[in-house]
Amino acid sequence: MQNPAQLHTGVVAAALDLFAAQGFEATSVEQIAKAAGVSRSTFFRQFGGKEDVVFTDHEQMLDDLRTFFEQPHEDPWAAVCEASERVFDYFVRDPDLARRRYEIVRQVPVLRDREIVTVFRYERLFDEYLRDALPGLAPIDAVGFSALVTAVHNHVLRQLLRGRKVPLSTLRTALDDVRRRYGVLPGGSDAAPDDVVVAVFPRSMPIAEISRRVQAELS
Repeated sequence: MQNPAQLHTGVVAAALDLFAAQGFEATSVEQIAKAAGVSRSTFFRQFGGKEDVVFTDHEQMLDDLRTFFEQPHEDPWAAVCEASERVFDYFVRDPDLARRRYEIVRQVPVLRDREIVTVFRYERLFDEYLRDALPGLAPIDAVGFSALVTAVHNHVLRQLLRGRKVPLSTLRTALDDVRRRYGVLPGGSDAAPDDVVVAVFPRSMPIAEISRRVQAELS
């Protein structure tokens, strides 16, 4: 007898097979349920509809990340990056399934629209967490960092989905660069401990822009 996780994965795999073979619109819930060996009622208990089958892993990941962010984290910036790594690592475990899902989404406009909304939900989750974890943080810095982490994550993940072998370390290096650009990567400088840099900027300049300019000068 299959456990719930196996049953869930089986339904997703069966749905993707049918979508690839006969198209998303031409595939019915009844066909998916039959191919997966489950009842129609079981399908609707696990998923709300055909679209939800495609994005069910994202829903689970978003729930898991909310739980992750509820835990104490010494460095909120690093926590956001770790959350991104957790999502990437999840899809690396079964790249074939991830690639099949990617191909289906690319072909169906309604799924592409749903994907855009899903990506924004990750970005908003990161943004809200940073604002809660860092009281007084400028909203533009919170949303900017969250958007950049999300964009970098998607850029690296897309390479995996297009068939390349991309290790988690590739994403981790890219996210370190994001933190470096924002000046929030501890120990990110090669300078000696007693080196001192003095810079003067307008009081109104965003912290992120100050960090960017300092980084540009130092590099």
